[in-house]
Amino acid sequence: MKKKHPKFLLPILFFLLVLSAAYSQEITQNELPLRVYLEVLEKDFNIKFSYADRDLSGIQVIPPGIKDLQNILQFITDKTGLTFSKLNERYFTVDKVETITICAYILDNFQKNTIPGATVEILENGKATITDGNGKFVLSNVPKSATVLIKHIGFKPLFLSASEWGTDANCKEIPMALQYQELEEVIVSKFLTTGLTKLDNTSFEILPSKFGILPGLSEPDVLQTIQALPGIKSVDETVSDINIRGGTNDQNLILWDGIKMYQTGHFFGLISAFNPYVTKKVTVIKNGTSAALGGGVSGTLDMETRDDVSLGFHGGLGFNLIAAHANADVPLRDNLSVQVSARRSHTDFLNSPTYTTFSEKAFQDTQVESEKNFYFYDLTTKLVYDIDPYQKLSFSLIHMNNNLDYVETNRPANTANSSNLNQDNIAFGGAWNKEWNDRFITNLSLYYTQYNLNATTVSNDGTQQLFQRNLVKESNLKINTLYKWSDNFHWTNGYEFTETGIENTTDINQPPFTSNIKGVIRNHSLYSEIRYSSTNGLLNGRLGGRFNYFENLNTFQKIVVEPRLTLSYEFVPNIKTEILGEFKSQVTHQIIDLEQNFFGIEKRRWILANEGNLPITRSKQGSIGVNYDVNRFYLGVEAFYKTVDGINIYTQGFQNQNQFDGELGSYDIRGMEFLINLKNNSYSAWASYTYNKNEYTFEALNPPTFPNNLDIRHSFTLAGNYTLGNFKIGAGINYKSGKPFTAPQEDDPVDTSVFPNEINYQEPNSSRLPEYIRIDASANYDFKLVKTVKANLGVSVLNLSDRKNTLNTYYRLESDNSIETIERRSLGLTPNASFRIQF
Repeated sequence: MKKKHPKFLLPILFFLLVLSAAYSQEITQNELPLRVYLEVLEKDFNIKFSYADRDLSGIQVIPPGIKDLQNILQFITDKTGLTFSKLNERYFTVDKVETITICAYILDNFQKNTIPGATVEILENGKATITDGNGKFVLSNVPKSATVLIKHIGFKPLFLSASEWGTDANCKEIPMALQYQELEEVIVSKFLTTGLTKLDNTSFEILPSKFGILPGLSEPDVLQTIQALPGIKSVDETVSDINIRGGTNDQNLILWDGIKMYQTGHFFGLISAFNPYVTKKVTVIKNGTSAALGGGVSGTLDMETRDDVSLGFHGGLGFNLIAAHANADVPLRDNLSVQVSARRSHTDFLNSPTYTTFSEKAFQDTQVESEKNFYFYDLTTKLVYDIDPYQKLSFSLIHMNNNLDYVETNRPANTANSSNLNQDNIAFGGAWNKEWNDRFITNLSLYYTQYNLNATTVSNDGTQQLFQRNLVKESNLKINTLYKWSDNFHWTNGYEFTETGIENTTDINQPPFTSNIKGVIRNHSLYSEIRYSSTNGLLNGRLGGRFNYFENLNTFQKIVVEPRLTLSYEFVPNIKTEILGEFKSQVTHQIIDLEQNFFGIEKRRWILANEGNLPITRSKQGSIGVNYDVNRFYLGVEAFYKTVDGINIYTQGFQNQNQFDGELGSYDIRGMEFLINLKNNSYSAWASYTYNKNEYTFEALNPPTFPNNLDIRHSFTLAGNYTLGNFKIGAGINYKSGKPFTAPQEDDPVDTSVFPNEINYQEPNSSRLPEYIRIDASANYDFKLVKTVKANLGVSVLNLSDRKNTLNTYYRLESDNSIETIERRSLGLTPNASFRIQF
């Protein structure tokens, strides 16, 4: 008889069988040896792995639910720390990398507070985490040779080696140093408009990215903006001929990222050649220059682009009625980014109202046919590399170009003269900054700049050809050190070497004439300067000097010593007095050709100093001022005296009986600048007045003393702007007394006793032009196109009343002994509009 099993036995056996299978499957999935799993992968993907058995011994993995080989291998790497190297399409190697678990609490090094939200990144594989609310983080399977980057806003980035943790998995305490950025003390944080400030050393600082609005500007323009400051004007309405306290434009030191610029304007000086959207900061100095800066006996304009690594991509593009532009800031790595910008005019294919007005001013004393062709462009690039938290490397490049082809028709002969003018400036430089400790910082910089002006004129129906060239090449090396004795005393020292070569070429075929003048000057400079700032901030001072040794290819050697002083003291609350003084020198100048050369369009050429008719130009300047600044009100007055010695008539633009003399002389200027500014968050209104008495002294002339060509005795500005939400509007009026000029004698205007006949002039600069008055207005509106894209629409009008101001008057003697009067007029009513998006 068969033995019967209980009825419940079969279900139990079935349950045990299923449980066993499931358990076996779980064991397989959870504890599959890596070597076995690699064999499965070899069969599935027809590949081969090469490895040492000991590296895989004891390692088990859970097969992931993915089918992509690359992702599977990355999964194994993340879980085991093993790395896979692909030899070819079929063969892979497997290497064991020693990994550890790292854990730490991130603290500040001041009060030992925890830092939540700090980013912790493994640079080799990008693995990252952030610290929790207690400042803690934990990362496992970190290669022992890896570099760990810890960073947080407001703290210096910290680079550590994972090996510093050793094999101890206990959490370490890691302090982070606060990141301080030393800034000049600001006296006035909003000066005339937002983004324009006055510093404690009496210099002015412009931040284009924060710039508000000024009358006549639809968008920021560096060289137009500085003319809103007292004592800075342009007698011919250009940005390439800026006069700081009565000096000529070539007496200004203009720097871009520490590189000296020999070209500053587009469209014959009517537009600034520097893109404001990549310019981070502009410093304007009229007196009290730091000993670290040499050259520029009249004033200094120092422009800087961004010098920090970008954390994200951003940029912008836009256009106005003259040109279109674009710029971008692109991060390449966590410690490396690049800035680029480009701008080009559309004047060669689009005639806007702005271009028409500019052309009328540029070509007003010529008869230029419609086939003239003009365009300009500029490009900039900057690479910023943070080597580590304490040292930085940067490279900058700028290229600007102006090109003009035009035809002048002579009436009534109806003969054509054709000309080409090409102006080109390319410059590049680099800087290395090292913070050795909290007290000692060094900076090494170098640059090369090249300016080239080529002009070709074909006249007399092609029978006469004139070629002129002005070439400037300059290289520079500078080493600067800063030692902080204490929070109150800082000591700056440095050495600078500059080599400047200039070539001037003139070639005429009829009558045959060729001239090629070359020169090179080398300058070795040592400088030292002590800066003091009292603990209470009431007293600030800077005392230093510069020792220059000039040599001109061994033909002459000259030593020039330049002391510098800046002192400000707040002797009663809100009232600060300023005392400034400086000696300066320069060896580069611009000679101004006759007005008819290049048909009156381009007349300036750079030339070097020599021991003959153009010595080293030197200046001495002293000033004293008082400022009252409280809340919404600012009042400032400053008196100054400046003398400049070693000038030549050729550099001053004479257009009278003395224009061919080539005499040496000097000029002295006494002046006073006054400014009152009332402002709050919504509006700013200001009035400024400048008085200058500017006189030449040329001992060889008769009379020896007479008014300077730039002697504008009185200038006055009344302006303001208003902000309502995203809308801004500005308006202003500018007044200047007339510029001096020399008129012919009324009784006997022409001297026929000499050959060729000459104009009999009155005493130099004994007459004056009519007063200059111009009303400007502008408005712009900010809005968002989308969440991450901002837009700005701007409009402006220069010379709203369309007043015909006379900028200059000079005379020509015709073949019939009649005198032709040439008058240069100002811009007429000039509208402009701009649109820009920023992302």
